[in-house]
Amino acid sequence: MSDKKGWGSTVAGWFIERDEPSIPVETNFGDVPEPTSPATTESYTTPSPTQSVFQKSPPPPTGGQVDFAAVFEAAGVDQEEQQRVARTTELLRSLPAGTDAAVKKQIVEASLKAFGVPIEKIIEATVEEIQAVDGYLRNAAADNEKLIQESEARIKQYEQEIQNIRSVMQQSVNEQQTLIKTCNDKKLEVQQVLEFFGQETVAKVVQTSPKLHDPSAQSTTPAS
Repeated sequence: MSDKKGWGSTVAGWFIERDEPSIPVETNFGDVPEPTSPATTESYTTPSPTQSVFQKSPPPPTGGQVDFAAVFEAAGVDQEEQQRVARTTELLRSLPAGTDAAVKKQIVEASLKAFGVPIEKIIEATVEEIQAVDGYLRNAAADNEKLIQESEARIKQYEQEIQNIRSVMQQSVNEQQTLIKTCNDKKLEVQQVLEFFGQETVAKVVQTSPKLHDPSAQSTTPAS
């Protein structure tokens, strides 16, 4: 396995593939197992041991932003361990890009010895942070998947409710149309009696009867 392939792959599926190694190639971190699939293509909803790294619930992300210090603390990475990683990261960033790899290694090792912390402790803290971030991402992906599933179920429920409401509305319209036809048929049936006596006679009765209302007069009378 080449150095670039080793660092371009992952340690237990945690490292994200990059074009160039960020650690001097001469540094020996032991045998790195080949992952079954690249970290950039794996499903973060798949259960992973890193999802159980938290000793307490980490803070939820806000608009995609993460309080990593709180996430690390929730995973049991204390302030001292976080400082070790932060100092090492700053040191690596401060090295000139064109510096020879061997010189970089000497500078890094000398600086880390000045911190008074064994390299193994720095590596341990770094991996703790990586697995905390990985577990955090997997938990967020699982929560997101759960939210989507619940939302889709609610949408289906609302769609069914809307369909039921539309069905009730259509049924009411149909019943109203049937009612109109039924009532008009009855009016035509009864109207035969009025037609028999004639319009003029019917009009006189309507005008003199206290029970009846003249439709034409009702429609022309202004509202009070």
